[in-house]
Amino acid sequence: MDYVLYFMIYSFIGWCLEVVVALWKNKHFINRGFLIGPYCPIYGFSCMFMLLFLDKYQQDPITLFIMAMVICGMLEYMTSYLMEKLFNARWWDYSTKKFNINGRICLETLIPFGILGCLFFYIIHPFVSNVVSLIPDQIELILTTILLTIFVIDNCVTFKIMFNLKKEFNRCRKDYTEKINRKVKAILEKRSGWYRRVFHAFPNVRIMLKKKK
Repeated sequence: MDYVLYFMIYSFIGWCLEVVVALWKNKHFINRGFLIGPYCPIYGFSCMFMLLFLDKYQQDPITLFIMAMVICGMLEYMTSYLMEKLFNARWWDYSTKKFNINGRICLETLIPFGILGCLFFYIIHPFVSNVVSLIPDQIELILTTILLTIFVIDNCVTFKIMFNLKKEFNRCRKDYTEKINRKVKAILEKRSGWYRRVFHAFPNVRIMLKKKK
């Protein structure tokens, strides 16, 4: 039960971090993340994988730093790949960055992940685990159940929205061009706030369109 609560907590912390970075860059609030609610699951999963596989490296900060980069990089790469295959869109692209792999990950973002991995083990998780240990088991069960239920519902709603977007993308049966991307985004900007939120969260999304056979 603790690990489920940890996942939700770190997903929320990841969302907060993304929002702060976006606020600093764009000077206004952006609800970052793929889901509607205030959480970024990729951070939650990254922290869970680090807890499972990197605990033995805590006495070696350099190895911990490198391994945190590897785990977070693998998760970011796989997330980008799966989201592109599912929804025919590239949600972020590091192709213009140095030392990138297929535009899905790059050294510029992996280094901060390595630093965060060290902060996670030495500062963040010890504090969070101490706080969680103070919560009575019954209260923790209720809290975790509520948060997990909201999270599952959010995923169901979001995936329904995204598959509707995929149908919108597939109406344009041509190769990808900036003109087509602008057209699709203009159409979706006229739809409900949930659809618009996706493009506000990922302003550099690229629609991957196929040729009509």
